[in-house]
Amino acid sequence: MSLTARRAAAADAALLLRLSRDFHLEDGSPLDAAAEATIAHVAAGEPLAPAYILELDGETAGFFILTLGYSVENGGADGFIDDLYLRPELRGRGLGRRAVELAIAAARELGIRALLLEVEAPNQRAYDLYRKMGFTDTKRRLLRQVIAAD
Repeated sequence: MSLTARRAAAADAALLLRLSRDFHLEDGSPLDAAAEATIAHVAAGEPLAPAYILELDGETAGFFILTLGYSVENGGADGFIDDLYLRPELRGRGLGRRAVELAIAAARELGIRALLLEVEAPNQRAYDLYRKMGFTDTKRRLLRQVIAAD
């Protein structure tokens, strides 16, 4: 049993959208029309948000998306695991750890110096996994403002 990641391509747009819908419904933040359009854009090859399809022995197991940025504090190129999803029936078998390892490897290949992620407060299982894998809790508050295009 081997979990692998491959870069998503435009042909994966419908698959990536289905997986992303499942992830966001489970996470309590369903995709709106703008987010769904963004997933299609990501699948088409958005350079600032490479997407990866996770496969278990050749079958779709989930996905992750890295978003790229630049930070003085982080010493240059940084990244964010924007989404990481493993199908529910595959959880509890060590595959989540492997998925994060694949995301870290992809970030390393992209030249990312620091990798960040966020986890919903009730998701203690994911939080504990990330901590065990070397992610540190910054104890910062994440604030957001949506800026709509005119």
